[in-house]
Amino acid sequence: MSRTVAHDAPFGANSPFFRIIKEGLEGLVDGEDYFDLLAEDVVFEYVISVPGYPRRVQGRQNIVDLYSGYGDYMELSSADNLRVHRDSEASVVVLEYAVHGTSVKTGRRYDNHFVSVITIKDRKVTHWRDYLDPVAVFNAIGWPAQ
Repeated sequence: MSRTVAHDAPFGANSPFFRIIKEGLEGLVDGEDYFDLLAEDVVFEYVISVPGYPRRVQGRQNIVDLYSGYGDYMELSSADNLRVHRDSEASVVVLEYAVHGTSVKTGRRYDNHFVSVITIKDRKVTHWRDYLDPVAVFNAIGWPAQ
């Protein structure tokens, strides 16, 4: 497949987030970059998120579009604490991980923890349920205003 996101894009293929996800799904999915791992009709559900963020997004291109502006808000420097839990019978992988960086607008540190429940079919991600710590986002971006 062709690259979906340039390596030097603000939230491009070299992002710590993309690298840790690829590491967690290694050997289970095919694709050259993060977005290539996703089925065309993939469904993302953001179960615990922040106000204004969509709760459900369907389609790989819609995920590309959603993430394309991420670098305008957060600059990630690292990702770690990966824990991988696999249920091969159900084709489900649960990834626990953390990302670290800085809010572009405030300069404040950003440290968040995630749990992603990922369903795989035919070596592509078909469904993704995401849980994050919204307080970590609020602390980084300075919202709500005090």
